[in-house]
Amino acid sequence: MTAARAGDDSATGGRLPFAATPSDVRGRGFSSRASLPVMEGWIDAAVTPLPPRAVALADLAATLAEGVVLAAPLTAPGDWPPADRAARDGVAVASSDTLGAGSYNPVPLPDAVTVAAGEPMPPGADAILPVECIQTDGPFVEALGSAAPGEGVERQGEGLRGGTVLRVAGHRLRPQDLGLLAALGIDTVRVGARPWVRVVLAGGPRSGPETLGAMLTALVARDGGVVELVGPLPADRAVLSAAYAAPGADLLISAGRTGVGDDDVAPLALADAGGLALHGVALRPGDSAALGTAGGVPAVLLPGEPMACLTAYELLAGRAVRRLAGRDPALPHPAVPAVTVRKLVSEIGCTELHRVRRTADGLVEPVASPHRPGLAGAVLADGFVLIPADSEGVPAGATVTLRCFDGTSL
Repeated sequence: MTAARAGDDSATGGRLPFAATPSDVRGRGFSSRASLPVMEGWIDAAVTPLPPRAVALADLAATLAEGVVLAAPLTAPGDWPPADRAARDGVAVASSDTLGAGSYNPVPLPDAVTVAAGEPMPPGADAILPVECIQTDGPFVEALGSAAPGEGVERQGEGLRGGTVLRVAGHRLRPQDLGLLAALGIDTVRVGARPWVRVVLAGGPRSGPETLGAMLTALVARDGGVVELVGPLPADRAVLSAAYAAPGADLLISAGRTGVGDDDVAPLALADAGGLALHGVALRPGDSAALGTAGGVPAVLLPGEPMACLTAYELLAGRAVRRLAGRDPALPHPAVPAVTVRKLVSEIGCTELHRVRRTADGLVEPVASPHRPGLAGAVLADGFVLIPADSEGVPAGATVTLRCFDGTSL
């Protein structure tokens, strides 16, 4: 993992809007807000995936609900099934021995072998007669029906051929994946790292530590990280700086005190702890977010207002967590087309997130504007629509991309 220095333009491929220092940091981001693509570019350059980890298959089941992502493609080590086997319960026979058999013409089966589904085919047998097609007469077994070659048999490699790519890197493992891996004898899998994310709660007048702590812990876990929750801490520059610079984390996320008021000391503390690269983003809500480094690792400062915090996490901090974990850095919310009930108004020059819900007829309507604080709108919403910075909004009846909050396409 690498981290860009404050003021380094290598992270964005061009000159940063400004290079903040402890003496000029307050408010500078708001006179020249960085665009969302610039912020994303800084994250992509500063954050690289951590080394993958090898995990025993037996240990993966317990963590599957948290999301486990493959770090390398998985290939079948051999054919599946590895040999011809019975696809159903019955009697394994040579199909040629059953020619002409019927209920009025039982045919003796001198070499019949009773098998259960999944058992290997005996030598010389190439078909399975179901139990209803046989009868016994003392020690003899007779066929009451004929079987074609291969009937009732699962051939070697019919399910998979050796060398087949089962899943590509980045695939999120599912219960059925683990079942197949176990059947193939794969007992260890290389998966994405679980980055250690220090979440510092700096607080603020419109947020409570229990709100931000609970929300950010769940979001980081969703994106593959492990949270070290610190705080709430007072609005003290030295205290926050020490928490930011403490060793052991792969990523720092701080929530609160990111504005331009007298007690908004988080950007100053970040500058002290390592470096402040960007402060202020053309994003609503969430415009006071900041990026930089602390103790040699990337850092993301999030606003203390809960909805602004959620927005800035989803679009900035979550991207960093997912990159560290070896996941797709893009938004994890399924995208589906939707049609607006009424106009979604937006300001040129600023990316805006509109919380929306679906109506009974499948259209979408806003629940709350980007200017309205609080999480109630997000809780009542089915998802959100992002209006890009070069747009004044979309009219009623327009087709938009709905990002679904619940992880499904509704």
